[in-house]
Amino acid sequence: MPSFLRLNNLDAVPDALRGAYVAIGNFDGIHRGHQTVLSALKARAAAAGRPAVLLTFEPHPRDVFAPAPFMFRLTHGDAKARLAEALGLDAIVILPFDRDFSQIEAEDFVARFLLDALGVSGVTVGADFHFGRQRRGTPNFLREAGERHGFAVEVVDLMDEGHEVISSSRIRAALSEGAVTAANRLLGYHWFFDGCVVKGDQRGRELGYPTANTMTQPNFQLAQGVYAVRARLGDRLLDGVAAYGKPMFNNQQPPFETHLFDFDEDIYGQTISVALIGFIRGQEVFSGLDELIAAMDRDSRKARELITTARPLGALDSKLGFIG
Repeated sequence: MPSFLRLNNLDAVPDALRGAYVAIGNFDGIHRGHQTVLSALKARAAAAGRPAVLLTFEPHPRDVFAPAPFMFRLTHGDAKARLAEALGLDAIVILPFDRDFSQIEAEDFVARFLLDALGVSGVTVGADFHFGRQRRGTPNFLREAGERHGFAVEVVDLMDEGHEVISSSRIRAALSEGAVTAANRLLGYHWFFDGCVVKGDQRGRELGYPTANTMTQPNFQLAQGVYAVRARLGDRLLDGVAAYGKPMFNNQQPPFETHLFDFDEDIYGQTISVALIGFIRGQEVFSGLDELIAAMDRDSRKARELITTARPLGALDSKLGFIG
């Protein structure tokens, strides 16, 4: 099997992926519940000597039917691919989702994508998975289709923690409240996102805290506040403290501003990945710049402390490389 593959359609599937075992779903966040599904997939694929493939969709179906993008996405396509590779899968297929795609009947989905394109040997899904027009493709439908067409189907129960199912919506809610530790625990890794560094208002530099600013999406619902972060820039890992939201300067759509410790380079236009290590405090309004700078000094000390004591949350966290 060649190195990890990413396909953005199923028009020309490599021979190496024919007969794969496939997990299907939105998998926003690829959290610990999703990882249970993917672990089951890997085990069945390995036992059969077949590749393990994640089949997912972009954009998220809920965004397609909303008047405007409204979901706080945990992982877009690039992040899903990175996570799938770190989990040891052989490939990811990211199918474009639109209104026309949503009208494909469940039986046609099975015929076109699972049988004709991939020739699947088996399919693994979570117990809450639905697909096809009007969500008629239930786990039971998939089992029956597997019996008719000769592929194995495994349905994995949802994972609970704290008497509540681990879900993407639960993690979004935690992040929107600044509960970074809880969100990271449910994910099984330190949540990260990518952004292109853009020029800001330069106020941070004037205060002695230059920042790498990345613009956020309108539906980026992370709690406004100050965070301990670790950033990946190319092959380098850089520690820092970051602020999201600027009430003193009244920005309606704030950037995510990361001050990288012991770093002074021009990185405008470059992409950085930022992992949240911990939440330090919410946004505050200060009486003047001296009070603001004193708070930033305290925030930096706290960020260094949180980063120094951070430990991997599991094997996936270690493989992602933000925490050694």
